[in-house]
Amino acid sequence: MKKIKYLVMAFAAVCFTVGLTSCEKEKEVEKIVEVPVEKIVEVPVEVPVVQDNNWSQYQKAVTENVKVSKKNDKVILLVAFGCTWEQGFNAFDETIKAYQKAFSGYDVFLSYSSAICINRAAAGENGVSRNYYAPPFWLNAFADKDVKYSEVVVQSLQVIPGEEYTRVINYIKDFANNANGDLDDDYLASVKLKLGVPLLQSSEEDVPAVAKELNELFKENVSKGVVAFMGHGNPDEYDTYKANVRYTELEKALQKYSKKYFVGTVDMKENFKTHVYARMQKAGYKNGTVFCAPLMSIDGDHGHNDMAGDDDENWEEGKGFTPNEEGEVEDTSWKKYFGHLGYECNNETMIEKGLLELPAIRQIWMNHTQAAIEGDPLEYYHSKNPE
Repeated sequence: MKKIKYLVMAFAAVCFTVGLTSCEKEKEVEKIVEVPVEKIVEVPVEVPVVQDNNWSQYQKAVTENVKVSKKNDKVILLVAFGCTWEQGFNAFDETIKAYQKAFSGYDVFLSYSSAICINRAAAGENGVSRNYYAPPFWLNAFADKDVKYSEVVVQSLQVIPGEEYTRVINYIKDFANNANGDLDDDYLASVKLKLGVPLLQSSEEDVPAVAKELNELFKENVSKGVVAFMGHGNPDEYDTYKANVRYTELEKALQKYSKKYFVGTVDMKENFKTHVYARMQKAGYKNGTVFCAPLMSIDGDHGHNDMAGDDDENWEEGKGFTPNEEGEVEDTSWKKYFGHLGYECNNETMIEKGLLELPAIRQIWMNHTQAAIEGDPLEYYHSKNPE
């Protein structure tokens, strides 16, 4: 009878399950045992097929996109918070085209930083489905062995240098420092990595520049009534770099052109629509027309709903509004709020265009991109944070 020899190593696994005492006994029985071939039963084993997880699937999709699209040795990645509305998609498309025309030596791609917006846009929340991927997928693709751009410019499409801008910076740092350890360190040491700052990065330069262009665009409206811009803002606990002050600074800069300009937000404490109303009343604008416009890169969910929507749940006939503890009137749009307070504020006075749809304002972002290109490569450990 033909025999084979094998080491009883499987015994170790059994020992582990019954405890250390049994495992110690293994030393006494670890020896070669002869087993007849006839006693060995061959059990067919089905090798499982390992499915790609979502991350690897997304990475493959983005990398293939970049490989097929690559025409230049340098690239610009535009990073927006995100949007689920077709109007926003179109605004991003036009922005990409504008960048391709202005920066002909660069490939141009666009990314979302919001996972919620990425998922909802892909699901076609508002009737149109689009795939936008987070910045790490694009940055990793730029470093792929078959791509390896020599210069990577990341342009923030944020309005203020706040919480979302911080996320953009952290994406760049993780990429530059090979946080996952799966990129070519030699490539990372050689690539020129640059960062274009948000629209209102600088109090001294950007705020006056944006105010000037907004006045040119809205001076006809402000000649007929109040123009109230609705920004996003950060809650106090997330007011990174104290960026909320840009809204206050912008209102002051705009009021040098007309006292009828006001800037409020949906998330900045003490600068909700109720506070805009109080400032309007104090300035003597107690009736008349109120034009509302989004002070956001795109006219998306906030513009369509928080500003121009028909949400009116907080209003109670004969009692008015019930503000929350921070003084905001929730569940009521700006349109409905000012309309109930005696102003002419309706669908006709809603100016539903995001800032990227205004070429003169978009150009300021593009100026930041040009400044980044002309400047020194980003120092990886530090970053372009506001002082």
